[in-house]
Amino acid sequence: MNSSPRLLALVLLSLFVNGCGQIGALGRIVQPPTFSQADHQPAEIRLMGPSRTMPVGGAAVRIWLEVTNPNGFGFTLRTLNATLSLEGSHAATGDFPLGLPLGARQESIVPLDLSISFVDIPGLARVLQQVAVGGVVDYELDGTVGIDAGPFGTPTFGPMRLVTGELRLVR
Repeated sequence: MNSSPRLLALVLLSLFVNGCGQIGALGRIVQPPTFSQADHQPAEIRLMGPSRTMPVGGAAVRIWLEVTNPNGFGFTLRTLNATLSLEGSHAATGDFPLGLPLGARQESIVPLDLSISFVDIPGLARVLQQVAVGGVVDYELDGTVGIDAGPFGTPTFGPMRLVTGELRLVR
């Protein structure tokens, strides 16, 4: 009689291990962080004059992201490789080593800064004209996210849509 609970535990463990091999345990255990545009900090774009790194000028984009850990355990958001599109046209990419610790179901707000060189974006002339006259520009931010989940490993999620929103010119 004493072996019944032990046998049941072994059977359940065996089913779990076999099931994990078939469906990928890590993907079922560790959920990717979620991203949204921070409510009280709007995304913004600033036009910049020529500089050493951008000889014909460019634009600086800051998107305030609310990052949420949906898991019942903490992890560290290690990396974010992002691609920014404005009005459907590719505008910038960025690789960000973050090292942001997030506890179980914790949220944090982080700024994501991207630079757009006017040399690289001849297709965005219409978008930049729209911004220059005080208009609003739609953006999409896609990316790949890497986390360190301790005993659950270091999974990478994506590419996936991180957030969409509107950019406004800041003077």
